Amino acid sequence: MKTNIKFITLTLAILAILSFSNCNEKINAEPTAEKTELAETKTSIDNETPDYFLLRPEVEKAYGYSHAVKIGNSIKVSGAVSMDDEGNPTAVGDLEQQMKNCYADLEKILTHYGCTFDDVVVENIFTTDMPKFLEFAGYRAEIYKSHFPTGSWLGVKELAVPEFLIEIELEVHKTK
Repeated sequence: MKTNIKFITLTLAILAILSFSNCNEKINAEPTAEKTELAETKTSIDNETPDYFLLRPEVEKAYGYSHAVKIGNSIKVSGAVSMDDEGNPTAVGDLEQQMKNCYADLEKILTHYGCTFDDVVVENIFTTDMPKFLEFAGYRAEIYKSHFPTGSWLGVKELAVPEFLIEIELEVHKTK
């Protein structure tokens, strides 16, 4: 009887060890795949170093901003306003021309990154004169030829410089 108990105990111990061993193999195998995926994601993120673009370096340094930042396939573009290369307002009092000047600057930034307005996914417009902007909003159909992006049109009390009547910011998704 003692031999049978020893045999049964030994058999159960061996089965337990084998079961435990198989469980550990499965547990260890799954995290390895997860660890590999996490390592690939981290490498991908590490490769997506921000790329800063200054359209008017001296002006942007003086005001403390970058006009655009690209990370991976996403590009964030600061609000464009109607100004010359020294930062002086242009087309003062003329919202329509200021809007056209904004889009001209935005096109330069998009071109720098190999994009067009077709790559824009968000456009936010800030204006100190919403009724006047609405008169000229149709101009956007000349900019966005295939589709309009999402976004908001906001009437604001003032912009950074009193002569600025409109400011347009973008978010862009560059396809591979």
